[in-house]
Amino acid sequence: MGYVMDLRKLVGTRPLIVVGASVMVLNERKELLLQKRKDNGCWGLPGGSMELGESLEEVAKREMIEETGLTPDNLTLLNVFSGEEQYYKLPHGDELYNVTANYLCTEYEGKLRIDEDESLDINFFNLKELPKPLNPPDIPVIKYFNNRTFDIMGDNN
Repeated sequence: MGYVMDLRKLVGTRPLIVVGASVMVLNERKELLLQKRKDNGCWGLPGGSMELGESLEEVAKREMIEETGLTPDNLTLLNVFSGEEQYYKLPHGDELYNVTANYLCTEYEGKLRIDEDESLDINFFNLKELPKPLNPPDIPVIKYFNNRTFDIMGDNN
């Protein structure tokens, strides 16, 4: 988050458009990986802001590795989220309008671990029994995925 932090030194807490990526990591039971964030105490998707020179897929891979300990074998772009529902004011006052590319990952390697700098907990959850509270910018992403699970995963439920 170096680039955004550098911008914050210039603009303070004023709203910024922040480009980044998040990942819907699903295990073999089609459970969703969520991390409990330190900054707001909410459960959210692994993800973060783009650094200068990165592609969106590189952001998704980097953040997934950093925040979960898992390395994606394969990522599939689900959608790009932006607009009013991606506005978020962090507890310390920074305001963001997120533009987030969300990826699906069902094949990965590594051992799940907590990123102690950013997370309090990390775990897989049944999509119908997600913990609360959810990170506000991730709610539309998760709803979008849940509404399209039939198309994406080939489920009939």
